[in-house]
Amino acid sequence: MSAVSAEPFLRHSRFEKPEFVRSRRKAAVTLTTAAPIKSSSSFSCCCSLVPRRKILSNASSFPFPNLHRVITLAARASSTDTALAESNSDVLFKETFPLSRTETTEGKIFVRLDQTKAKEKEDQWQQLTVGCSLPGKWILHWGVSYVDDIGSEWDQPPENMIPPGSIPIKDYAIETPLKKASEGEKFHQVKIEIDPKSPIAALNFVLKDEETGVWYQHKGRDFKMPLVDCFLDSGSGNVIGAKGGFSIWPGAMLSNMFLKADTLASEGKDSSSRSKDPKQETRKVEGFYEELPIAKYAVIENSVTVSVSKCLKTAKNLLYLVTDLPGEAVVHWGVCRDDAKNWEIPAAPHPPETTVFKNKALRTMLQANEDGNGCSGSFTLDKDLVGFLFVLKLNESTWLNCMGDDFFIPLPISSSIPAQSIPGESEGVPVSENTVGADQEVSHATYTDGIINEIRSLVSDFSAEKRQQTKTKEVQESILQEIEKLAAEAYSIFRSSTPTFMDETVLESEAMQAPKICSGTGTGYEILLQGFNWESHKLGHWYMELKQKVEEISSLGFTVVWLPPPTESVSPEGYMPKDLYNLNSRYGNIDELKDLVKIFHRKGVKVLGDAVLNHRCAHYKNGNGVWNMFGGRLNWDDRAVVADDPHFQGRGNKSSGDNFHAAPNIDHSQEFVRKDLKEWLCWLRKEIGYDGWRLDFVRGFWGGYVKDYLDASEPYFAVGEYWDSLSYTYGELDHNQDAHRQRIVDWINATSGTAGAFDVTTKGILHTTLEKCEYWRLSDQKGKPPGVVGWWPSRAVTFIENHDTGSTQGHWRFPGGKEMQGYAYILTHPGTPAVFFDHIFSRYQSEIAALISLRNRNKIHCRSIVKITKAERDVYAAIIDEKVAVKIGPGHYEPPSSSHSWSSKVEGRDYKVWEAS
Repeated sequence: MSAVSAEPFLRHSRFEKPEFVRSRRKAAVTLTTAAPIKSSSSFSCCCSLVPRRKILSNASSFPFPNLHRVITLAARASSTDTALAESNSDVLFKETFPLSRTETTEGKIFVRLDQTKAKEKEDQWQQLTVGCSLPGKWILHWGVSYVDDIGSEWDQPPENMIPPGSIPIKDYAIETPLKKASEGEKFHQVKIEIDPKSPIAALNFVLKDEETGVWYQHKGRDFKMPLVDCFLDSGSGNVIGAKGGFSIWPGAMLSNMFLKADTLASEGKDSSSRSKDPKQETRKVEGFYEELPIAKYAVIENSVTVSVSKCLKTAKNLLYLVTDLPGEAVVHWGVCRDDAKNWEIPAAPHPPETTVFKNKALRTMLQANEDGNGCSGSFTLDKDLVGFLFVLKLNESTWLNCMGDDFFIPLPISSSIPAQSIPGESEGVPVSENTVGADQEVSHATYTDGIINEIRSLVSDFSAEKRQQTKTKEVQESILQEIEKLAAEAYSIFRSSTPTFMDETVLESEAMQAPKICSGTGTGYEILLQGFNWESHKLGHWYMELKQKVEEISSLGFTVVWLPPPTESVSPEGYMPKDLYNLNSRYGNIDELKDLVKIFHRKGVKVLGDAVLNHRCAHYKNGNGVWNMFGGRLNWDDRAVVADDPHFQGRGNKSSGDNFHAAPNIDHSQEFVRKDLKEWLCWLRKEIGYDGWRLDFVRGFWGGYVKDYLDASEPYFAVGEYWDSLSYTYGELDHNQDAHRQRIVDWINATSGTAGAFDVTTKGILHTTLEKCEYWRLSDQKGKPPGVVGWWPSRAVTFIENHDTGSTQGHWRFPGGKEMQGYAYILTHPGTPAVFFDHIFSRYQSEIAALISLRNRNKIHCRSIVKITKAERDVYAAIIDEKVAVKIGPGHYEPPSSSHSWSSKVEGRDYKVWEAS
């Protein structure tokens, strides 16, 4: 069963008031296409963590830096836990987390095609009825496909088919409101009469609830309702209507509800001769009735606030938890004693109404607040504990957690908090502690300086090796690998030394940003989602559609989403840009784009813009009738076009890369071009809020220009599409693909490492590996991964499919049925993995989500260390960071138990993943 989820257009900030705000409802929709309508017996909710961190601190020697002392207000204590009421205590930590949960209302959409004889019409017409049983203000957004133009985009129907009250949408669609036939009618519906003489092959439509702005699709695509049988066996999953046999509508319909064949001129003619006349080869669909289940979600926002203080008398930690969740909420909780965050049950006493769960955790029923809004609880915890772990349980099917993980509340270390003095006396810090801190700081500085010097030395060696032109790739590769190791070590130090809390004077948006090494490379823990496919432009409102999926995308664990090209374009997909400052495209308008980016940011998801810098379509012809003169804000002339493309007769310099012959290739050597493009990218960063770039067709221009653009726009993350052919001998893929990955690495190096690149090498090797059951290919001659990820993993963006290779283009489709083996590989290995939109919103979603969760849980990152343990004909296996083991292929493998105990966590067809325990 496939599902498409949606959220409303408007979001409310959870942080406009310090006090609790009552639960808010937001509409959302999931359309499922299973035949029966079933109620879900269980589901889980995740809360996304975008905290409003209210830093309250202590001037004493507390391990969290820069905390200021405040006095707590009197708090309500439980009957058995009076610690909070004993005297005023120092609030050392306070944080509010938003909670999102979903309530579901189920209904159905129906589609019916009848034969009818309308008044004043001699012929028997067809009548299409589309209805919905859920309340709302419904709009049918629809168009038609014609018999002689099958596969084209939507077209507007003939005027005699358009119902009253309809509104044309540009030149390709109609919007018609659904209405109730009478006051007591259950369904909103619309009726469309179809002229049997019209050459219409199919109707395409989506449904929209105008009250919420939610769009309904069928399995992630437009509904397609065939009127002729040539569409019935098209294999497209979004076709509705009769297939094989017909569902019978129990109403006034003709007794014959099956396909009625038109008269064939001659059954003996071959198909090629008949194809010229659609009437000879097509049969009309005479009638059907189909119901589809639909679920409307109400997304309800709540919050939970946790504060930590110290008891002045006992020095124990006092934790107070309050939430505006309704009903009897339960805290499922435990404590931990180190950074491993292993759950333990603390020593008694425990709060009232607490039970032990499987000797692993405690469950405490929160007490109702006196004002009747929400509930709360207080917990007394020993001073030697490091953290408080919890999730919230609202009922048996609703658990609220922190983006798929447990909530973790750090507790102050008692040894670093001096005994409380009498109010008014100074609270000095022991000299010995200051000395230790200074020594540690000097030690860190010395160590990191040493690593930096080593990296510089290696880079110098690498440059000298390149200058000597000795062609000793082994030496160069060895130096690159040493640089990677040192960078990983430095990165680990950088992350571990990053303070848990930031000074309250730092902007909240900056406080929530993850640490970075340099512009364009992110944190190393990114998981990328391509947020569109080749068909996404056809609705004309993709930004609106994607807006409904933000919550789901965030909850699945994605940290970065790649959006389609935003500019006006000659091609509707966006890859033939024209006026770069016109951001009204077939995906939506500029305001919808800005709103979408803001919503992703609220969920902690970064957004990449698809920047097409290699080429640009002209507005005007020159004196020779050649399209090479540009309009709009960037009104370049033919000096902006390279000179060595005969199609467009540019007066610029020769191209610094390969030419793309469908449009004028831009000459990036021109200073005015670079200046304008840098200004445009900076404008997009500021105006739209993009966090980085996916760079299209970077083979077309020198990587040094890319560095110039990235230095100016300072992206959080950038990745280039450097796609060319792998190495083959007599049609067989070569085992050694060093030449192919070297070209990609050379481009990355030309950008000075400011951008990564899609690891096309790894994709190509995975293709042959899985198609031919040759898993030995996944280890190169040195026992390392054979793609870019084996040489420069921090700059390798691994993927198995995108809008070009898959979707409806299918230029280089991943082996069918083996997609999960590919994802098991890239989501457990180093590099930055990218997931394709069509895959995450498919039957693979639960398996991909499990792999993402495992990657995050074990902190696998772009520089993780891979140890290949098996690469044979029918099986490949590797251990990553000594934390995760993976095998793909039909062959047998079990990870060695000599150093670790392994437990199976994710398993599917021909793949399995273990965690060290």
